[in-house]
Amino acid sequence: MPAVEFGVALQGNKTPAEYVRLAQVIDEYAFDVVSVYNDLMFQPALGALLWMAPYLHGARRIGPAALNPYLVHPVEIAGQVALLDMATGGRAYLGLARGAWLDSLGVAQTRPITTLREAVLLVKHLLAGNVEPFHGQVFCFTGEGKLQYARVRGSVPITIGTWGTASARMAGGIANEIKIGGSTNPAMATRLRAAMDAGRRAAGRRAHTVGICLGAVTVVDEDRQTARDLARQEVARYLPVVARLDPSSDPEWLAQLQTRERIADLSDEILDRFAFAGTPADIVHLVQQLFEAGATRVEFGTPLGRNPVAAVRLLGERVLPAFCG
Repeated sequence: MPAVEFGVALQGNKTPAEYVRLAQVIDEYAFDVVSVYNDLMFQPALGALLWMAPYLHGARRIGPAALNPYLVHPVEIAGQVALLDMATGGRAYLGLARGAWLDSLGVAQTRPITTLREAVLLVKHLLAGNVEPFHGQVFCFTGEGKLQYARVRGSVPITIGTWGTASARMAGGIANEIKIGGSTNPAMATRLRAAMDAGRRAAGRRAHTVGICLGAVTVVDEDRQTARDLARQEVARYLPVVARLDPSSDPEWLAQLQTRERIADLSDEILDRFAFAGTPADIVHLVQQLFEAGATRVEFGTPLGRNPVAAVRLLGERVLPAFCG
């Protein structure tokens, strides 16, 4: 099996002291990537990442998962990631996705593939200090002026969040990684890897230059039933958004997903397609399936467990060694 990576993702709902404490504990273990979600109605990810950065010495990449170009223009996105890159000593990464729940703001997510593609290209254009005009179908830059601040690097790794084959193919040509957020389904890893690789080859990029990450709600606990009961509660926020994006989802079941009662009654089989939930041994088994299906990274997401600090320790001491030992 090729080298694999592990990440931890935190929700943007904590105090500075809580972020710092979690960063200190995460840094005790071999986590490669640390992310903070940028979900609508939660704290912007940048603040939390800046609080955590001084305490994250071992992580290779630190970044938001994910910003979206419908609410934030690429020039501002470039500024945020450049600032984070400075704070982390050149370890920032940028997560971009079309976003969710934007209909509650009356924001239409038109032309998502073109919008994401041009956002990536314009961010790269600006970070590189390019003052040539950029004329896209969605975004433009006249070339009049340039970024008025120092940058540690002229480029940063970019992860594109997607569930679709067309956007995965697009990402294969321009990104460093794709992430299927909210999925723990090995079939999704296989499906999108094929599309991503097609885009990579079409762009003339070498094999293994684009990774694939699956990340989702995580609840790890010594008590399996406790973990799975809590995971059913936590996945309720995301399942109505992501379940319809998984081709293996039954249409009749999808039609009933609008009630939390239905979500709370999720079968074990379905829960295992949308969350990491159970004992450390359960998590190891599911992660192994994802890596065998072609994933190169898994990301353990909020809430991690009943006690996030204890959950990070379980992951670091009982899950990661099964792959990194």
